[in-house]
Amino acid sequence: MLENSQIKVKQGFLNLTIFGIAMGFLEAIVVIYVRQLCYPDGFDFPLKMLPGKMIFIEWIREISTIVMLTMVGIISGRTFLEKFSFFIFTFGIWDIFYYVALKIFINWPSSFLTWDLLFLIPITWLGPVIAPIICSILMISLAIIIVNLSQKNTNFKLNKFEWTFMLAGAFIIFLTFIYDYSKIIFKNGFISKILTLNKDEQFIKIVESYVPVEFGWLAFIAGVFLILLCIFSILRRERKR
Repeated sequence: MLENSQIKVKQGFLNLTIFGIAMGFLEAIVVIYVRQLCYPDGFDFPLKMLPGKMIFIEWIREISTIVMLTMVGIISGRTFLEKFSFFIFTFGIWDIFYYVALKIFINWPSSFLTWDLLFLIPITWLGPVIAPIICSILMISLAIIIVNLSQKNTNFKLNKFEWTFMLAGAFIIFLTFIYDYSKIIFKNGFISKILTLNKDEQFIKIVESYVPVEFGWLAFIAGVFLILLCIFSILRRERKR
């Protein structure tokens, strides 16, 4: 019975890997089209502000991507923890192969330290390419560990410390990604105009001259360390059991 369950899990991971790879390539193709329109000479900083309608369309595209990944997790898992694990697993595969596809199609990025525009919701996320790849590897690893342990023990759950480590780590990493634009918004008093920033001439002028230089590596590493603590805690607890 356990052997059959493990076979199903392996098949499930294989299916999700194929789905994630295909989705990553599709996402890359869409981004290539957008870059060709907005950056015909090649994507680079400073960023060009998209018109309001285009930003709205990009938001819908990003929300649709997350909904698709969420639904895949819901369909694939039995419990909440398994559904969550399959979601982050597919997310990680998708994100890694998004960059693989960009490298194959347009030979971008030039290095793992190349800065990229990562996301637009709730504000623009920025960071070197290696940062989301590290996050993807963490998500894939965590998902595989959780699903395999939940197959061996149907009562397996994360304890409150493991949830705290994981969520706190993810939140700190999120803050490192939105730090640049948050600094622009708060430093220049744009917080009261947060819903109409794409129409504010002063904000557009700042954004279209802004080139990120330093990434918050210390904070990012702290976030990664907390997630690793979550993983180590899970493995240590399972070894004792």
